[in-house]
Amino acid sequence: MSTVFTEVGGHRIEYERIEVGGKARPSLVLLHEGLGSVRMWRDFPGRLAHATGCDLLVYSRRGYGNSDPLTAPRGIRYMHDEALHALPELLDKLAIPRPILVGHSDGGSIALIHAGSGIRPVAGVVTLAAHVLVEDISVANIAEAKVAYETTDFRAKLARHHADVDGVFWGWNRIWLHPDFRAWNIEEYLPRIACPILAIQGEDDEYGTMEQLTRIAAATKDVELVKLEDCRHSPHRDQPESVLEAISRFVDRVTGAERPDHRK
Repeated sequence: MSTVFTEVGGHRIEYERIEVGGKARPSLVLLHEGLGSVRMWRDFPGRLAHATGCDLLVYSRRGYGNSDPLTAPRGIRYMHDEALHALPELLDKLAIPRPILVGHSDGGSIALIHAGSGIRPVAGVVTLAAHVLVEDISVANIAEAKVAYETTDFRAKLARHHADVDGVFWGWNRIWLHPDFRAWNIEEYLPRIACPILAIQGEDDEYGTMEQLTRIAAATKDVELVKLEDCRHSPHRDQPESVLEAISRFVDRVTGAERPDHRK
């Protein structure tokens, strides 16, 4: 697996592809969190590709990782912009039809918006701690993150994964703490999602409550919920084995086919 670049919307985007020979199965597309990047997934992409027998794409959105930096503050609809414009262009450019979208936090929200838009076909959606509305717990802990960024080694740790670490952090932090962002809500997209959904969330998620899963379940047609104990906002890091097993079962159900043996 090596990092390469493509152009989306006139901007350079970094991505990596893992090919395990799963040509008969849909590709998985990983969509990172609000402070994420290709590198911040660590070994999870490789483990997931081999566990499911699916080829996989992971990329850093504009402003993140080694992709081109942002030149203006994020707007309230920044996740909509990614889901409705940048992601479709990327998938078309890289010739990935009917993917299974696997999104963490902001990435999960982007996956839900994209699938609900009907812009292009989606085989399935997996969300890890996705948001469909803004909760008080989200705002409170994002405010705490601001203090940590300014007073601890949090900035130095985050800088290992981003060329423009200040742009990444403040772009995310300021829009989530903006008063107008409290009205952000993507529930209108949920009833329009035609593909199966696997929604995973930790019982100890510091950025969202189980109300997020409740809203997803109430508005969608085909959804499986997984609630993980001893798990915070990053299920794939806190409970990797449970997450890999749940996603593998989901992919098998979505494809309705036997999985080639690519497990390692």
